[in-house]
Amino acid sequence: MMRSLFSGVSGLKTHQTRMDVIGNNIANVNTTAYKASSMTFAALMSQTTQKASGANATTGTGGVNPRQIGLGVKGAAINVNITGQGSSQSTGNPFDLMITGSNFFVVSDGSTNYFTRDGSFYVDGSGNLAMTSVGYTVMGWQVDETTGNIKKDTVSALRIMSTANMTYPPEATSEAYMGGIIDEHDTDVTSANGKTVNLSFYDALGYDYTAKFIIRQSDDDKIYSLELDKILDSTGAEVDLSRVDGGTEALFGAAQTLEKKGTLTFLTGYSWNGTKLMNGNDEVADLAQLIDTTKTPPVFKTGEYEDTSVTPPVTKKVEDELDKIAKAYGYEGNVKEFFAQVYTQTAAAGGTDMKCTVEQMLLAQGGATITALEGGNAPAIGTVLGDGQAGNPPSKVETTGRRFEGVTIHFNPKTGVFAGIGGAEGNNSVTLNLSAIGRGNFSDIKIDLSELGNFDNKGTSTAAATSGSNEDGRVGYGSGRRLGDMVGIAIQQDGKIFASYDNGMTRLLGQIATARFANASGLEKAADNLYSATLNSGEFDGIGVDITADGSYMSTGQLEMSNVDLSSEFTEMITTQRGFQANSRIITVSDTLLEELTNLKR
Repeated sequence: MMRSLFSGVSGLKTHQTRMDVIGNNIANVNTTAYKASSMTFAALMSQTTQKASGANATTGTGGVNPRQIGLGVKGAAINVNITGQGSSQSTGNPFDLMITGSNFFVVSDGSTNYFTRDGSFYVDGSGNLAMTSVGYTVMGWQVDETTGNIKKDTVSALRIMSTANMTYPPEATSEAYMGGIIDEHDTDVTSANGKTVNLSFYDALGYDYTAKFIIRQSDDDKIYSLELDKILDSTGAEVDLSRVDGGTEALFGAAQTLEKKGTLTFLTGYSWNGTKLMNGNDEVADLAQLIDTTKTPPVFKTGEYEDTSVTPPVTKKVEDELDKIAKAYGYEGNVKEFFAQVYTQTAAAGGTDMKCTVEQMLLAQGGATITALEGGNAPAIGTVLGDGQAGNPPSKVETTGRRFEGVTIHFNPKTGVFAGIGGAEGNNSVTLNLSAIGRGNFSDIKIDLSELGNFDNKGTSTAAATSGSNEDGRVGYGSGRRLGDMVGIAIQQDGKIFASYDNGMTRLLGQIATARFANASGLEKAADNLYSATLNSGEFDGIGVDITADGSYMSTGQLEMSNVDLSSEFTEMITTQRGFQANSRIITVSDTLLEELTNLKR
């Protein structure tokens, strides 16, 4: 009787434990990454009333089985379905991670490493990636500052939003290319102004600038000039290049003459009266007031000056006055281009012809002694073209070329394919020597021109300049960039964390490491969805593994939910209840029998 009572009691206790397991499973049905547990029973066989015997050949009797009476049941094991994958739940949070396979995230409280499947993470106030529930830091591998690659050594806390990571440093543009079509029938290319091509670039501080180049056609077949016109900052203000060491020639090519014949002729009504440009009886401009004779050699003034020929004196801009002179000759371009026109001045009988620029011609009229491009000093101005204005600048100038500072680009006359710079075959690039400006924030830019072509494009040129290299394998290299602010963080399937910046750059911040155990079921549950390593699970080596090593991966914006199967749990709950009731009945019946036996003794 006592044995049945003991069995009934053990059954009650064991089924109660099983109900505890079931209840815990159901309670955690919505717990992130919870792994369901199950219980197995084992019978207690502790009393043998008769041992087994073998067959007896002498007596001719057979053997008998042992007689054993069990003393109830015990819990054999509580197993965790640790390898069972839970369903996924989308959260939209980029820091929420779902892990596949049998791997675990590694987190730390600062002294001890724990392991979890709960990928509900956030960035704490110190910039560390941490568990939302307990604040433990997520462990992973850092970036080697020398190589920029992941260093898979001992895991450490992933600080992904440090002060150093919040911005991406600027970089000066170092390479560019110019490509597209130059059409010889393009009216922009053939005009005095030429076709403007803009190149946007950055200095070392991240400020953006625009270099304006001009392409013009010469009278020589398939030869064009490329010159730097000006450099503008982001506000549109022109960068002062007047103090460049070595002059503007040091920036982009030397001064040279491009064959380009033409005629500059006074518009109706204009004439010279000594140093004064007249329109009828009205004075337009006075060379004498525009020339700075204190300089050697004399040059045209810059900025503003005070016209003292009128009462009261009036402040005027030198460039505006010079522009009036250019317009009087019907010149389409600006003053700089007008001044750069080259013409041959025929000398009087017995004299020497000379080549000079329009600027030199006007300076000579203002009293300056000039050094000709070719030939000697200028003869008497105005006596060379037969326009009847002796002693005055000519009313008509036959130009033979255009003075510019830059390079010439040549194309194959038969194919229109780019042939080289300055007539040198294979010379495909030219350098914009911005370092000559003398400001440490500027870097030289190598410009590749090999992608230019000279073809018929219905009178439209498509030539354009782009920062960065266009060579195979180097596309975009050297394009430069401004200072970038972090605008987002993305975690890839292999756990690598990248920051993106508003200057188009990305940076590797680290990689989330994972842990893998020989016997994951041997892990010991701790609070808050955490596990601790045990002797039976195997120790954590402190290094971790790449999750992709066995084909597993991480999914962002998702969390792994519990792997509890409610239908199975309810079934288990019912069978456990029936078992508990049956064991209760055994105790009741055994107690009744014991009571009857007691009454018999009385």
